[in-house]
Amino acid sequence: MTVAALLAGMFLATYLTRASFLVFGHRLRFPPALKAALHHVPVAVLTAIIVPEALAPGGQVDVSVSNPWLVGTLVAAVVARLSGHLLLSLGVSFAVFGLMRWW
Repeated sequence: MTVAALLAGMFLATYLTRASFLVFGHRLRFPPALKAALHHVPVAVLTAIIVPEALAPGGQVDVSVSNPWLVGTLVAAVVARLSGHLLLSLGVSFAVFGLMRWW
């Protein structure tokens, strides 16, 4: 199978999945329990992406204060919780990460 055929298949699957919600979305009625569960999906997905890299950069588990990925992640979480400003938490955590990588 060629790369072009694989890409076309992936495009078609993605397009049809997303288009179905645009076409049939007004008819869908989700139960309250499912709506409540779907509310937590973005947090779960971001956690699944961020935590493995923060705890094991390069594939080796490193839970120490010398791990800039872990420290930057923790700083971002603390600043976001205390200030409520996403941009501020990103800026501060990037600065901490950059300083730790530089030194």
